[in-house]
Amino acid sequence: MNDVTRRDALRTAAGVLGATATISAGGVAMAQTPNSSPPAILPPAFAATHEPRPLPFDPARLDGLSERLIKSHWENNYIGSVKALNMIEKRLAAALRDPDLPPIVYGDLKREELNRTGSLVLHEHYFGNLGGNGKTAGAIVTALDAAYGSLANWEAEFRRTAMSLAGGSGWCILGFNLHTRTLHNHWAADHMHNASAAVPLLVLDMYEHSFQMDYGAAAAKYVDAFMRNVNWEEVDRRYARSMKMAAL
Repeated sequence: MNDVTRRDALRTAAGVLGATATISAGGVAMAQTPNSSPPAILPPAFAATHEPRPLPFDPARLDGLSERLIKSHWENNYIGSVKALNMIEKRLAAALRDPDLPPIVYGDLKREELNRTGSLVLHEHYFGNLGGNGKTAGAIVTALDAAYGSLANWEAEFRRTAMSLAGGSGWCILGFNLHTRTLHNHWAADHMHNASAAVPLLVLDMYEHSFQMDYGAAAAKYVDAFMRNVNWEEVDRRYARSMKMAAL
């Protein structure tokens, strides 16, 4: 089997080298580079089999978030990250056969892997906690009241955290930290800055693509609309799962 050359590796990082993938009868991804025979079996870490999740709600029925906005966000930003992550995993698999790949080039691939993984996970949580009526319910309400002094205090701080990202980009995340066993609202400037050991419970996308089509630069109105559509039953399920993990 011919090794990928250094020049090929650099083309990989630049997006020029296109390692191809096929699926075996057993569902194991196989990667090939030009003139490579036989193909190498990809390890699970680089299987490149991520599939987009469908929206768990009817986007035409949200209050204040248009169907056009939601579909554009889901199709372009979320699915775009799913496809990009699969592509990056294929290229990382190709890099396994090039021990001379410069660390700086491999680092670019790993950075993009982390970025796209974060985008996939946070988008799935974001869409997953929409489709409700915005009415708080469940044990999460009691927990937030205890953590912040009142549910109103928590909501004010969550909104303030979200608005600190307005005009920029990032995520506002209510998370339960498995290490500290505490609830916190976190500011994430991009897809890679969630707090260590924090399980996302409520996720708000503050990138402009999530609201510009409906609200232009009026981010506060978008946050209002988001809160009216939160599915608190899903948030409560996430909290219950995180509490079980913390008890292990």
